[in-house]
Amino acid sequence: MEMRKDTPIDIEKDKNAVLPDDVNRELYDFKDEEREEDFYKVDEGLTPEIIEEISREKKDPQWMREFRLKSLEIYKEIEVPDWGPPIDGLDMDRIVTYVRHKSDMKNDWNEVPDDIKNAFEKLGIPQAEREALAGVGAQYDSELVYHNVKENVIADGVIYTDMESALTGEYADMVREHFMKLVPPTDHKFAALHGAVWSGGSFVYVPKGVKVDIPLQSYFRLNAKGAGQFEHTLIIVDDEADLHFIEGCSAPKYNVANLHAGCVELFVGKNAHLRYSTIENWSKNMYNLNTKRALVEEGGTVEWISGSFGSHESYLYPTSVLKGDGSHAEFTGVTFAGKGQNLDTGAKMIHLGRRTSSFIDTKSICKSGGISTYRSSVVIGRNAEGAKASVNCGSLMLDSISRSDTVPAIEMRTDKADVGHEAKIGRISDEAVFYLMSRGITEAEARAMIVSGFASPVSKELPLEYAAEMNNLIKLEMEGG
Repeated sequence: MEMRKDTPIDIEKDKNAVLPDDVNRELYDFKDEEREEDFYKVDEGLTPEIIEEISREKKDPQWMREFRLKSLEIYKEIEVPDWGPPIDGLDMDRIVTYVRHKSDMKNDWNEVPDDIKNAFEKLGIPQAEREALAGVGAQYDSELVYHNVKENVIADGVIYTDMESALTGEYADMVREHFMKLVPPTDHKFAALHGAVWSGGSFVYVPKGVKVDIPLQSYFRLNAKGAGQFEHTLIIVDDEADLHFIEGCSAPKYNVANLHAGCVELFVGKNAHLRYSTIENWSKNMYNLNTKRALVEEGGTVEWISGSFGSHESYLYPTSVLKGDGSHAEFTGVTFAGKGQNLDTGAKMIHLGRRTSSFIDTKSICKSGGISTYRSSVVIGRNAEGAKASVNCGSLMLDSISRSDTVPAIEMRTDKADVGHEAKIGRISDEAVFYLMSRGITEAEARAMIVSGFASPVSKELPLEYAAEMNNLIKLEMEGG
């Protein structure tokens, strides 16, 4: 199948380009003016001098400075992937890789600068912290501006802080031991880019046997025009511990390209459990080239819950490496591709241990000419005897001009395993719409209800307030052109 037929919107070279009609995203699409006296940023482009400048600003230890420069060299040597959606409209010479507010990170919400505080107030972050979260970090552009953890969580020995503090504090050795070990810069071009310019993100360590009863959350807001966000999330859940971690993100719409190339590394110990939930709500000028990977030890479990909305182009394939015997992974995701979007998403399961198991359940929705590609990979290692894997992907087409493709890959190196794959593509039933309309519901509302029901495997796994946000995003997409 030829994947590079679709010409991208060249919003960098054509300054008069008009983005596709977007939905009414007033809740997320507000813009804040970033005055020069309040913000610091590097020049556009990607050079050793810029990397050195970022490293100095962040007061990196020497090993991290060297790591960044080596990653830049790798980035220049690796070609852009040629199997996914085209990203010709992304010109790194026009991207600003580091933007930060001149204020330091705060632990008291009242001390956050008013312009940034107002942005997060509109997104409901403080309210969510008060009502549903054990700890929260808020990142604006390239750095965290606010971070707070409840005292009872700290008392249990849980460490939840920003990556910069972890890199230079008492957990510096732990960070160095794990940083970009699951996703090395040699993995692909944008992993190398991340290694060179990463900034912000979260570090979490849950000690052995500790169960965090309510979620931790990080929220990322990219406000700067023509900039990139490169946060790094590093989570270590020790043996027999339990954690639910939530990440949310959003950005306003501009007529130039923005870039998100974050990295998530999850380490799940023996008999430990980690649920990682994400609602990605980027605007449709965003190139979302994110990398996520988990390593699961004996008897451990990782659960991925993913809602992918917005962005112009996406490459997103969370990967689980089932190293330990009896380890387990699940991925449940939904993707909504509308006008002007080409979203290439999926999941990868690598079975190395014996009696490992994995389950992938994805839903993709296409509307108004949007393109959605589901790309999965299941690898059964030669020593993974007794492994079981199941893949179930469904696509819902809302018109005749959209496109949905399924590209599964299964590699089995032992015949003592059980792997199954099922794929379905369908349309909204006219009979179902008619039935709902006969009960006094408008046609638009009926279609939105059906789509929300189709995506329910994801929403039902989220805390109530995040499920409500996802259903609201679906409603907005259904209302858009």
